[in-house]
Amino acid sequence: MKVWIKRIFLGLGILLLVGVALAAFVPLAPAVELPEEQWGAGSSSVEPAWSGLQRDFPATNETVDNPSTPEKVELGRLLFFDPVLSQNDDMSCASCHHPDLGFTDGRPQAFGADQKPLTRNAMSLWNVTYNTNFFWDGRAATLEEQMETPITNPDEMGASPEQIVAELKAIPEYVDLFEKAFGSADAVTFENVQHAIAAFERTLVSNNSPFDRYATGEVSALTPSQRRGLGLFRSAATRCFECHAAPTFSDDSFSVTGVPDLAGQEHDAGRKAIEDTSLDGAFKAPTLRNIALTAPYMHNGAFNTLEEVVDFYAKGGGRDDGVADVDMHVLGFELTEQEKADLVAFMYALTDESNLPEIPTSVPSGLDVVKKLEPVQARQIVSEINAAETESSATSTHEPVTLRVEPGQTIQEVVDQALPGDTIEVPYGIYEEHVIIDVSDVKFFGIPNDAGEWPIIEGNGTGSDGVIASGNNFEMAYFQVKNFTSNGVLVEGSTGVYLHDMYIENTGVYGVYPVRCTDVLIERIEGTLMNDAAIYAGKSKDVVIRDTLTYGNVIGIELENTVNGEVYNNVAHDNTIGIFIDLLPQLPSKVSMYTKVYDNVSENNNGANFGKPGTAVSLIPPGTGMLILAADHVEVYGNTFKGNKTVGLAIFNLTIGFSPEEIDVDPNPDHNFAHDNIYENNGYDADPFVKNMLGSGFDIVWDTTGVDNRFDEPNAKTSFPPALPKSNWPQPLYNLYWRVLNFAVGLIS
Repeated sequence: MKVWIKRIFLGLGILLLVGVALAAFVPLAPAVELPEEQWGAGSSSVEPAWSGLQRDFPATNETVDNPSTPEKVELGRLLFFDPVLSQNDDMSCASCHHPDLGFTDGRPQAFGADQKPLTRNAMSLWNVTYNTNFFWDGRAATLEEQMETPITNPDEMGASPEQIVAELKAIPEYVDLFEKAFGSADAVTFENVQHAIAAFERTLVSNNSPFDRYATGEVSALTPSQRRGLGLFRSAATRCFECHAAPTFSDDSFSVTGVPDLAGQEHDAGRKAIEDTSLDGAFKAPTLRNIALTAPYMHNGAFNTLEEVVDFYAKGGGRDDGVADVDMHVLGFELTEQEKADLVAFMYALTDESNLPEIPTSVPSGLDVVKKLEPVQARQIVSEINAAETESSATSTHEPVTLRVEPGQTIQEVVDQALPGDTIEVPYGIYEEHVIIDVSDVKFFGIPNDAGEWPIIEGNGTGSDGVIASGNNFEMAYFQVKNFTSNGVLVEGSTGVYLHDMYIENTGVYGVYPVRCTDVLIERIEGTLMNDAAIYAGKSKDVVIRDTLTYGNVIGIELENTVNGEVYNNVAHDNTIGIFIDLLPQLPSKVSMYTKVYDNVSENNNGANFGKPGTAVSLIPPGTGMLILAADHVEVYGNTFKGNKTVGLAIFNLTIGFSPEEIDVDPNPDHNFAHDNIYENNGYDADPFVKNMLGSGFDIVWDTTGVDNRFDEPNAKTSFPPALPKSNWPQPLYNLYWRVLNFAVGLIS
């Protein structure tokens, strides 16, 4: 009996050793590393350019096996308008995508075979050449693949590939056109039908709207109302640009906005019906180019006018109606009637039909073709709202000058005279206005009075943004910006941004706010009383933040979904959180990495969190010196974290604040290294959220997730877990410890 007991214990011991060996020597699952072309961070602006609004269009979706040719495009045009592709020879692609209706059909929901109503609105085909997925739910990955569904679906055109090929082969003109387009005999195949129509649809490019002409320097291409609307469109108040950024004014990701289901129709799950991990009711953000021609709007045609769409977003989408998981950017906003009219007017400025194809008078099948629609009321309204076309007023060469705001002038009056290379000087005074600067290579400087006081751009608590700029190589300095509701200084989509020597107070969400920018330097900024971040850089690349002072905000400094950041010599005190390096989901930039945070002081960040309810920032517990949320390759060293009542430094996974269905990025913090920081009196009175989770506060908290996070922190007196992996640990020891930790955390969570 004793022998058997010994054998049992021996066997258990061997199994334990094998388990330990496997835990130590089997590599951890590697971190998710996206290729650079999928990062999505930084500017897409063109250089040199008259304004930073000139952006590079993405690569087209032309496939390797379907290169475009004029013969293929012309064949595709005829097929697009030919009802021969439908079961009853009574519908063509143009039946639901009419050129005179912005390539839609003007109905709330499209009609299919035998005039059967469908459940969704017909999407516009303008600029589909830049899409990476198709349909409202993204079920198709290519235009060629997309083609099959409407042609063969019994509820739509209802034909079969075999029927289509047989009918086309019986038409000699088509046989000849197919052979010329594809260079071979017997070229009439269903695959080639798809290829030809896709080639035609890739020619439907809209890129010469009044907005585009304005971006190239034709200032008069936009009316004053449309220019104001462009400012609102880019504002953090409306956040339209988050999902509809130039140049495509679309986004191939999927978001929940909470559009109401129509009476009598079943609930439409959207993307979730295609991808189970998606959010219920998530749909693609379509292009806004030619949006004035494509009413009604939304996936089910719920809204008849753009004014109704604006009203829907102004009330926060479907939040008030109890819709779950409404996108973080759909928070609601307040606009005056004039501001709403300006915003809608700007969307009319995205109209361009210069590449409108001709509707053929006849097609080879001899079947009836859709008729040209005259007049089209939407076109008439566009012509009334948009400025008359003029010769371009852009100046290609210009000797730089200095323009000064004189008594009786507004800042904007002088800005509107500026050309690339100019300097704009603003003498001391209080300027109750907001300023829009879209010209590249502009310096915007305040001139102090004899007491050294900088001029004040004042919002009086009602203005949305103090300054909005989109010019490349933009420099702004020596101003006070106060009392706006959204942002102090917003720079969007620019390359070469230098913001320095300013005082920003109570400007709403952000103090200084470069977003989708590249090559950013922010220094000597003092920021206070923002309900999000005093100093923020988002979805950007190559950002330096140094020598700033932030206090009394929810966040002192934030780098969100940004690559190659450097944060040093800053002081952040008495905020809710001092420094925040984060990767958030549902944004066009899918990474946050390669950031260095060093020689900063983050102390006494114990202020109440007054972030707007429903935002990600409103979830941050007070008393946080620094938080790394899902970011990768962050090095933290030489900082002082002092007097932060919840935690000095925290590193967490995204699931701390988001559901799995919301997360479309790698949620884990990977390859982060904290070393040689000073910790004093942190975690002494932890926020209840942390205390309920961990029992107390700490100098350092790591939730044990992610790969290769290391801590060389002898100055940290307390931490969770009590032993933190160090840089000199051999990989097998790290692997073993990581697996034991995560097993233990799994048991208690």
